[in-house]
Amino acid sequence: MSTRILAVEDDERIRTALKLALEDEGWVVAEAATGEDALTSFQQQPADVVLIDIMLPGIDGFEVCRSIRRLSDVPIVMVTARADTHDVVAGLEAGADDYLTKPFAPKELSARIRAMLRRARTSEVSSPHLRFGDLEIVPEEGVVRRSGQDAHLTKTEFRVLVELAQSPGRVFSREVLLERIWGYGYFGDGRLVDVHVRRLRTKVEADPANPRHVVTVRGLGYKLQV
Repeated sequence: MSTRILAVEDDERIRTALKLALEDEGWVVAEAATGEDALTSFQQQPADVVLIDIMLPGIDGFEVCRSIRRLSDVPIVMVTARADTHDVVAGLEAGADDYLTKPFAPKELSARIRAMLRRARTSEVSSPHLRFGDLEIVPEEGVVRRSGQDAHLTKTEFRVLVELAQSPGRVFSREVLLERIWGYGYFGDGRLVDVHVRRLRTKVEADPANPRHVVTVRGLGYKLQV
């Protein structure tokens, strides 16, 4: 089956150029000019990757992202016209896995999509049940439980947790996590790591403000507390 990408962009020229560039990579592209059209399209035929422009008429990109995330853990890339910290963080908090700033080169977008597809299709390293106090992780099944209750993580949040859990007590820098989870290193954006760790804590910590499991090592990075 061909990879299907849903491109949500209200500017027709950009949307057409995006479609042509992605089709040139061999992917099937569905288009949507509004948030409402995007949600209808996704519900009728889910995509393998979703690209969402933040500035949309009607329902904005943040709400489209949140709505799709409630339905699926499909990889989502938010597209913003500026590298504004608020927009980037808000997009990631809405459930996006990555972001791109306009203007961007089609090859960069294609590289990001290929990396996301590899992550989505590659099974995790085989590991036994991992237990840390009230936290249970079953990598092979994609299951995380806190106090016996399932914690519903996105694929990216799950990968961050498993990466930390496979080497408990080891400190992972943002650069290492960017390379292992997102596929790019020091030139990447550490905000991707910080926001996903923050979201992860809301799902696996009894008190996210005072984490017991996923802790920050100031100036160095993150670790899973033994």
